[in-house]
Amino acid sequence: MMSGYTHTPISSNKKRIWLTGILWLLFLAPFFYLTYMQVNAYTSTLSSVSSFVYSWEKYIPFLPWTIIPYWSVNLAYGISLFICTTLREQFIHGIRLIAASFIACSGFLLFPLKFSFTRPVTDGFSGWLFTQLEGFDLPYNQAPSLHIILLWIIWLRFRAHTPPSWHWVLNLWSLLIAVSVLTTWQHHFIDIITGFAVGVLVCYLFPIKTRWQWQFSASKRSLRIAKNYALSALFFYIIAVGLQGIFWLFIWPAITLTFITLGYLGAGATIFQKTSQGEVSLSAQIILLPYRFFAWCTYRYYLKHCRTPSQITENILLGGRPLYHLKAQAVFDLTCEWPRNQFSKKQFYLAQPQIDLLPLSPNDISNAMLSMEKLIQQGTVYIHCKLGYSRSATVVVAWLVYSRQAQDLTEALKQVYDARPQVILNQETQQALQIWYNNYLKNQQNQQNQQNQQRV
Repeated sequence: MMSGYTHTPISSNKKRIWLTGILWLLFLAPFFYLTYMQVNAYTSTLSSVSSFVYSWEKYIPFLPWTIIPYWSVNLAYGISLFICTTLREQFIHGIRLIAASFIACSGFLLFPLKFSFTRPVTDGFSGWLFTQLEGFDLPYNQAPSLHIILLWIIWLRFRAHTPPSWHWVLNLWSLLIAVSVLTTWQHHFIDIITGFAVGVLVCYLFPIKTRWQWQFSASKRSLRIAKNYALSALFFYIIAVGLQGIFWLFIWPAITLTFITLGYLGAGATIFQKTSQGEVSLSAQIILLPYRFFAWCTYRYYLKHCRTPSQITENILLGGRPLYHLKAQAVFDLTCEWPRNQFSKKQFYLAQPQIDLLPLSPNDISNAMLSMEKLIQQGTVYIHCKLGYSRSATVVVAWLVYSRQAQDLTEALKQVYDARPQVILNQETQQALQIWYNNYLKNQQNQQNQQNQQRV
């Protein structure tokens, strides 16, 4: 044995990831090429295939050397399966890659397009790479660009496992790959737009850090809100399909409102994909950007009424999303619309995302009490939602009872209303609080009975 050499054993988890990575690659590589080539071959047999090209695209230069970053996505495709740190992450990543090929090939079949420029003859190493590409690729399979879809999916994995100091290198090379799709004269611009949209949608539909949940909400309030969002989504779909052209952009808010509708029907705050540490997936931020912009506008409109936090007790502050430095040691975030911001970075932080305009369920309130037990150990806790009117106020009312700073719900409600008169706790919210309170009293009584039996 060599002196000074320390052998670091490979963890069993890492071995499993490598093994399953190999299995994934053995499936994905032929799946990718077979589906892509079969669709390409089929499209080549069609009597007429049109092209979609903007007039300004004729000015895009042909840069032979960019075939190198263009090809590099194939290498990154394989590596991305082995940099995952959990089997769940690797599994979801594999599913995303399958979905990318499936959706792209479906698009190629439903809307066949052909690249319309004639690529110049190229020699040298770049010429050899082009020859290899032309050996299996044809000028079809255009929109959505599978290259761009895969680039987004793969970039997210490398971004998650690359030190922040190296992100600029990753981003620069990824940008080169994206540009190379145009400068190698492989795709037209419409393919890039649609490819990016599909890539974002695929990653949103298959989240890694959060999970989709569904519990149908039959309350009149949630159904009414869902109906309003559904009608708004339909309005934007009609505009996009009816007017077309630049109005295709209205598909974005239409898709956003479709997911918001699902949120109020039963998916709840999971549509926002926010973690307990306040992280929101980049794909969710993009998909739901129109809604988040609207929420930001309403927040700014009401900000003058909720800028100042309210002191409920010596160690409980209630307010809206912070835009100021907090005089608290811990933060409890009930918003689902936005990620954690800079004003809560230095505090001990927990998030329990709750969808706006709907009351917390009794179970949500119970979970919030468990989080508050951890937060209160740090000192003063700042509890907030968007405005500090409902979601966070519900938690404060429950905590006053739970921590025995109020004898019952009536006293707790009075304390909160006295400290923050603009609080809005509607009938449904108070009913949820009452159900939680009854369960809380029952649990307290059961614990007391058990203690009495133990004494006997």
